[in-house]
Amino acid sequence: MIRLHVPQPLSPDAAVLPTLDQSRYLTQVMRLKIGDGLLVFNGVDGEWRCVIAEVLKKGAVLRAEEQVRPQSTGPDVELLISVVKKSALEFAVEKATELGVRRIWLVVTHRTQVQHVRMDRLDAIAIEAAEQTGRVDVPMVDEPAKLGELLDGWEAGRRLMFCDETGGEPAGAALQGAGEGPWAVLIGPEGGFSPEERERLRALPFTTAVSLGPRILRADTAAVAALTLWQAAVGDWNR
Repeated sequence: MIRLHVPQPLSPDAAVLPTLDQSRYLTQVMRLKIGDGLLVFNGVDGEWRCVIAEVLKKGAVLRAEEQVRPQSTGPDVELLISVVKKSALEFAVEKATELGVRRIWLVVTHRTQVQHVRMDRLDAIAIEAAEQTGRVDVPMVDEPAKLGELLDGWEAGRRLMFCDETGGEPAGAALQGAGEGPWAVLIGPEGGFSPEERERLRALPFTTAVSLGPRILRADTAAVAALTLWQAAVGDWNR
């Protein structure tokens, strides 16, 4: 069944107003008519079955009927990824959402090539991925911040899987018996981490430095590989 993310509160008989683009998708692409059903979620009130109540020139109106799934969240893992090229960053956000991350931090490192980031585009990609994946929540994508500042304000109790291209214990072995979390996964820029950054990261008590194999991976590939290994070892794939 079609799924849509909306910002409005959801409750029995609540009127739900999709965006104009969403309305066009429902009525012109999917050819839904009055009385046809779909699933809607807002990240707060769970997933609801709605029906198309009206079709207007400026969009459709939905009516919420019943909750079909309560609100839930996935495993407590976050992705920290250096700002990279547009296509790679968009791919990483999409796949991280599909793999269940709760939050995506955009990171500026010593070797990050600073460029304009369209946060609205990344938010839209995360929403679309959540719709397609069956999630009832959408990960927050944070504005770029310096790595040092993020480490200075690190959340107590959250472990950090530091993917170090210069080597470390194989990620699969390092995560065995590591516990479910909370965790975060850190992926660096195209030029890698600077020696100063690497030294600081390895000295932190909450960091687990890992290797993703003998080949140097692009940042977007590394993000998918690392999150897959984390999910398989301590995430929700086995639950």
